[in-house]
Amino acid sequence: MINTFAKPDQQGYYGEFGGAYIPEMLYGNVEELKKRYLEISSGQAFQKDFHQLLKDYVGRPTPLFLAERLSQLFGSKIYLKREDLCHTGAHKINNTIGQILLAIQLGKKRIIAETGAGQHGVATATVCALKGLECIVYMGEKDIQRQAPNVARMKMLGAKVVPATSGSKTLKDATNEAIRDWINNPNDTHYIIGSVVGPHPYPDMVARFQSVISEETRQQLSEKEGSPLPTRVIACVGGGSNAAGAFYHFLDEPSVEIVAVEAAGHGVNSGFSAATTQLGVPGILHGSKSIVMQTADGQVVEPHSISAGLDYPGIGPMHAHLFASGRGRFLSATDEEAMHWAFKLSALEGIIPALETAHAFAVLDRLGMKKDDINVVCLSGRGDKDLATYMNAMDEQ
Repeated sequence: MINTFAKPDQQGYYGEFGGAYIPEMLYGNVEELKKRYLEISSGQAFQKDFHQLLKDYVGRPTPLFLAERLSQLFGSKIYLKREDLCHTGAHKINNTIGQILLAIQLGKKRIIAETGAGQHGVATATVCALKGLECIVYMGEKDIQRQAPNVARMKMLGAKVVPATSGSKTLKDATNEAIRDWINNPNDTHYIIGSVVGPHPYPDMVARFQSVISEETRQQLSEKEGSPLPTRVIACVGGGSNAAGAFYHFLDEPSVEIVAVEAAGHGVNSGFSAATTQLGVPGILHGSKSIVMQTADGQVVEPHSISAGLDYPGIGPMHAHLFASGRGRFLSATDEEAMHWAFKLSALEGIIPALETAHAFAVLDRLGMKKDDINVVCLSGRGDKDLATYMNAMDEQ
């Protein structure tokens, strides 16, 4: 059975969103990936290496934890899928393991990446160190300042961190710089995109590598609840890779509610927001057609979020289709709400979440949860990288 929500058509479209809108210089690279990614990644040797590394290096399967105090607060069972316990502290490593094995099969010697919160940059630098490949990470100048611990980790792992100094100096601009690099170095370089964005086949490829999250969740729910299906799955969404992974194996199960939480920043209509589905319209960004925050003449509107990983003016084409089709319920949480829930979760469950992840918890009171519901929140990353922001908040109190 073809899962129409999880997988694109042959041209890489999820409904009306997706495709590959690329400069001629990248055509060869993207075509090579398109022709070979499924053949390579479905091969027996690849799958053996991939799952061995996920188990022995990343630490999978990650636990599905019943958050008892949180559940009592809402009068409903709330499970946390603990991606924060992965090696490097977030879900990003699932994808970089897959893509580094793919790059090696394609004969690439040089790896580039973009990063916002720094988790994808750290995960890329980690696998490059593991496999002995050159690593260059592009990161917005603003994000370099607010995510200093992750910058230090990348450098310690041997990566070169290059600041993006144009535009808003955040994730969008880092992505622009990485694409420029790839255009200039098409033959020996593989670009490890960190989210379900970019030209086809990236959204599909990243979603497949991240789908291990929902694959494990189904198995764990079967053991704990006697059924693989929850009432709903909740995840934060910027580009949307943790959400794609958490949703993937539930998308063709109509009984499971899909809840995606975007960053509202100072408020959806404040002019300082990253709530793409609320503010955006169809457009082209970074090689695919999706929903994009843009002006009437097509100029990208600068997004804002306190969390560097959600500070992006677009959304992956899979998520755009989930929104447009009504399959997914898209909500948003403000900076203030996310910060409140970062501290609340820490106090309730002894888990300090990443600021991105905290957005997912901020909507729990809007979901109308019932006593017999089974809710799964993708706890996509840990909060070590955000401690400076948290400390500032404590100083201001």
